[in-house]
Amino acid sequence: MARFDKLELGAHEEADRADTPSLRQDEPDWLRDADTQRRCGQYENALRFYSRALENDRSLIKGWLGQVQMLVLLDEWPEAELWSKKALELFPGNADLLAAQAQAVCRQGGFARAVELSDGSLKQSGSSAYRWLVRGEIMLARKQDTDRHCFDKAQQLDSDWLVPLESALVYLYYRQPSKALARAQRAVEKAPDQYYTWYVQGTCQLRLEHAQPARQSFERCLELCPRHVEAQARLTELNNRGWSPMRLVRRLFRH
Repeated sequence: MARFDKLELGAHEEADRADTPSLRQDEPDWLRDADTQRRCGQYENALRFYSRALENDRSLIKGWLGQVQMLVLLDEWPEAELWSKKALELFPGNADLLAAQAQAVCRQGGFARAVELSDGSLKQSGSSAYRWLVRGEIMLARKQDTDRHCFDKAQQLDSDWLVPLESALVYLYYRQPSKALARAQRAVEKAPDQYYTWYVQGTCQLRLEHAQPARQSFERCLELCPRHVEAQARLTELNNRGWSPMRLVRRLFRH
């Protein structure tokens, strides 16, 4: 818990080393930087930028929400729940913050409480893709059959490619790579110039043991981002899978 006990105050030295300018000081820039890092799958950096934005203005709901969402994506669920509670003290009844707390609670196995929080978020005025994404995750965790409807609803509400991409990440977390692949493919279709969409698609294909499509996805990711360490590691893994002494022996005896 100590790592996050003063999270909203930020971590300047590490944030300044992120691949974005560090001289800007106003809140919109920090939020923009956070969003950029999020779209690259750099959740630690995104978390720091959301936190930096909150240093200057604690009334930024987007900053609080993004901070909790990044903690969930970093598997820091107790901390995510803690900071969602702190945010809700400032913004009681905020629908997206209720959904964020529901997601954090769901990841810790508190399904009944997660449903209650999700119900509360959906009863609030308006609607958002994130509320439905969280609802879909809860249905998935509870092994109910309405997850697809919820994720589809999220995509209807927001055409941003990040919605199907983060839906794919939910499916991957619950070890459903086939459903994850369908969402990742949608993200690739919407944003073929974004290397992270290709990386997530390749991860889904790798989980399904679709070696050649996975290789192509990781290669495309590396074309767009040549220094992507994880994509290179996956390619190496695939190449190592492609060679073994026994496979060589079998090939020799075919001729």
